[in-house]
Amino acid sequence: MRSRQITVMGTAALVACALTMTTAAEAADFPVLRGSQIEDTPPPPDYISWSGFYFGGGAGVSSTTFDPGGDGLQKLARFAFRNTILGNQVDMGGLVSELPSKRDSGAQYFGFVGYNYLFGDAVLGIEADYTRSNHSYLLTDYIARRFVDSTGTVNDFSLSTRQGAELLDYATARIRMGWAYGRIMPFATLGAAVGRFNTTSTILATNELTQANPATGVVSQGQAVGYPLMVGETKRNVYGFGLTAGLGVDMALTENLFLRTEYQLVRFADVEGTTTTINTGRIAAALKF
Repeated sequence: MRSRQITVMGTAALVACALTMTTAAEAADFPVLRGSQIEDTPPPPDYISWSGFYFGGGAGVSSTTFDPGGDGLQKLARFAFRNTILGNQVDMGGLVSELPSKRDSGAQYFGFVGYNYLFGDAVLGIEADYTRSNHSYLLTDYIARRFVDSTGTVNDFSLSTRQGAELLDYATARIRMGWAYGRIMPFATLGAAVGRFNTTSTILATNELTQANPATGVVSQGQAVGYPLMVGETKRNVYGFGLTAGLGVDMALTENLFLRTEYQLVRFADVEGTTTTINTGRIAAALKF
């Protein structure tokens, strides 16, 4: 009786082991347990890959401020009366007034190319753009004085100043840093700029002399030798260099087309006596590959 009980129990144990092994084998063949559904999960519907090459163009409204600071005109004024008794006794540069800053504004048109690298949601890119400007300013001033020099000669002299610049066009090269939120990517830029200018910085100097002949006492008048005299020059295609920074947002309409709104600041260092600052609001469209 006891032998039969042991035999029955052994048979039940063998059956249970067989069922367990069969269940485990079936589970191993079921694809969910191998993670195949997780690996094949498609990206979210609003996912856009911002990496790759792109190019585009657009338009903007700019306000350009020209600041004719520096001592360029003062140096020209002193140069106009160099090696003269009058120039040695009167600081001509100190008579030249500082010219006020001037502003020009209007539409601008530009094109750009760039490449983005994607690091998770972070976007790092490089971009270059070219902008057509044609903003300009021109300032003139006039000063006249009378001075009796150490020889007793009366000098009625004048200085007519003329200073201006025209920003023809400019280009920038920038690093772009952004963060992708699906189809929206806000970004910031920082880089360098080069601009092409036409400039003018001139002074017309005159000096009418009134002097008496010490021997005869006869009074004579006339322009000093070498006057009127123009110093300075007008230059074309002068290049200036500066820095640029900006903020903007790209919005993807499709995988290969996006729109952009952007604010850009460009500042050029002194170019022939003029410092130039450009503030621009821009909109653009671009294709991405």
